[in-house]
Amino acid sequence: MTHYIEIELLPKKEMRENYLLNQVYTAFHKRLYDLKSKSIGVSFPRYRVKLGTLLRVHGLLIDLEKLQEKEWLEEYKVYTNVSGIQEIPQDVSYRTIYRVQQNMTQAKLRRLIKRGTISDEDVKKYKVKMLQGGLENPYVELKSGSNAQLHRRFLEFSDLKEESTSGDFDTFGLSKEATIPWF
Repeated sequence: MTHYIEIELLPKKEMRENYLLNQVYTAFHKRLYDLKSKSIGVSFPRYRVKLGTLLRVHGLLIDLEKLQEKEWLEEYKVYTNVSGIQEIPQDVSYRTIYRVQQNMTQAKLRRLIKRGTISDEDVKKYKVKMLQGGLENPYVELKSGSNAQLHRRFLEFSDLKEESTSGDFDTFGLSKEATIPWF
C-alpha cells in the first residue's frame, strides 16, 4: 500500500455520527463490491470506544484512482470532507482490522428450532447465553442490498506491528492477514 484517502465525517443534527458512518461505510462496501476489489483496506484512526469520524482508505495509487472514478459518496457530500489521494508517510505502524462474530445468534437459534435439534428448555438456556455473550467491539450497521435487513459487522483491531503483511481484503476493506498502515 502506497497511498490513502481520508474521509472526514461531518455529522449534523439531522445526520448523527453513527448513522452517517453506517451510510458512508455501506456506500464504500458497495463500491468495493462493484470493483471486485481485494486490494483496498480501511482504517479508523480516531478509534477509541467508537470508530470515530475519520475513515482512511488505503491502497495502491491505481486502485484508489479506480475507486474515485465514480462519485460513490455524492449523496453524502454535505456530510463528508474527502481528501485527494495522498502518499502514506514513511514512519508508520501496521495493524489488521477484521470482522469478529458472535457464536450464538438469533439466526442460528432459528435454524436449530426449525431442524428440531433443540428442546424448549435448551432454547431458554440458549437465549440466556446469547444475551450474556454479546460482543463489546465497535461495529458498523449495514443494510443488506438483497433483503434490506440490518446487520452489525463487529470489528477487531490487532496490536500494532512494525512490519506490513500482504494479503487480500474483503469487499468491506477488512482482512485478518493483510495489514493497513496506522498513523
